[in-house]
Amino acid sequence: MDSIGILAYGSLIEEPGKEIEPLICERKEGFKTPFSIEFARSSSTRDGAPTVVPVKSGGCRVNATILVLEAGVDLKKAQDLLWRRETRNECTGRHYMPPSKLNSNRMVVENLDNFAGLDVVVYTKLGANIIDLNAEKLAGLAIKSAKAKAGRTRKDGISYLLSVKRQGISTPLMQAYESEILRQTGTSSLEDSLLRCLEETYN
Repeated sequence: MDSIGILAYGSLIEEPGKEIEPLICERKEGFKTPFSIEFARSSSTRDGAPTVVPVKSGGCRVNATILVLEAGVDLKKAQDLLWRRETRNECTGRHYMPPSKLNSNRMVVENLDNFAGLDVVVYTKLGANIIDLNAEKLAGLAIKSAKAKAGRTRKDGISYLLSVKRQGISTPLMQAYESEILRQTGTSSLEDSLLRCLEETYN
């Protein structure tokens, strides 16, 4: 049986999900993504919040955690688990099917062979969909998501950015993105920015 892991470099590190969490037997730190990532995708499941995705230009390689799955989890199951977590299909029993046609909105589960001391490490790939990427645009999307339903469940862009920062992940746009959120909300910290967005929406 091959040893299987999941490459985590975003919210997956802190929130692997109810299906994956019980199957993690080890977390391997000190690795970098073998590709560059950036806050280049507006996520429909987060009310438009910016999220990190692999990019062909710009971005950089970032810190990643390998979630090692317990023995008995084969490659197909790992792909299914990761796909369900990333597409909000947890506990449905649905299976990942590689898309016949690729586009920026079709999620693909990719494999890294012989990575991090494991036989196979899987990760998801979605395309960038933010045009003319810049800090001002990212901040606007994050603030808008924080004032939407995503803010109440902490699935918004500001909460996502806080999570990424806690993992020691940094991208070329990240510092300017954070500064722009603070400027647009008139606050001095991301925590205060989120609170202000929530207060303006629900008070």
